[in-house]
Amino acid sequence: MTDGGTWADRRRARRRGNEYGPASRGLPPGDVETVSKYLKERVYASFTGLAIVLVLAANAEHHDAADALFSLVIGVAGITLAGLVAEMIAHLAAHGAFPDERGWRTMIRIAWGSLLTVATPTILLVLAILDVMEVETSLRVSAIVYLVTLGLSGWFAVRRARLSIGQQLIALAALVLLGVLVIGVQVLAHG
Repeated sequence: MTDGGTWADRRRARRRGNEYGPASRGLPPGDVETVSKYLKERVYASFTGLAIVLVLAANAEHHDAADALFSLVIGVAGITLAGLVAEMIAHLAAHGAFPDERGWRTMIRIAWGSLLTVATPTILLVLAILDVMEVETSLRVSAIVYLVTLGLSGWFAVRRARLSIGQQLIALAALVLLGVLVIGVQVLAHG
C-alpha cells in the first residue's frame, strides 16, 4: 500500500515511536506548521459560525433567510480577517518584516480555508431564500454541519496524539467539554 498501510499498521507504528503523519509523507517541517495553522483557523471559524447559527435558530422568528445568511457570512468573514491580521502582526513581530510571496500565499490559503466553513450553511440558507426549505431547518442542519466539522477536527487531533486509547477518549471528552464551554460563551456574546 502506498498510503502508509492500514489503520492498524499506522497505529502500531505510532506506538513503536515511528513518525507517521505529514512530516513522514514528505512534507517539509514548515508545511506541518501550515497544516496546524490551517486547522486552527478552521476551528475558530467553525466555532464562530456555530454560535451565530445557534443564536439565529433561537430567534428564527425575527430573521428571514437573507438576514441569517448575511449575519453568518459577515461573522465568519470577520473572524477570518481577524485571523489574517493577527497572523500578519505575528509574522511582522517575529521576523521584523512582512511575509514574502510564499508567506502571503500561505496566509491567504489558510484564510480561504476558514471562509470555506461557511460554504454548506450558505447553500442551505440560499435554499431557504428560494423557499426550498424553512429557515429553521436550514439553521438546524447548518448547526449539525458545524458540530460535525468541530467533532472531526477534535478527533483528527486526538487520533494523531501519542496516547493510549483510554487517554485519547479522555482527551476527546475534555475537548468536547471545552467546546461546549466555548459555544456557550459565544452564544452569550452573540445573543
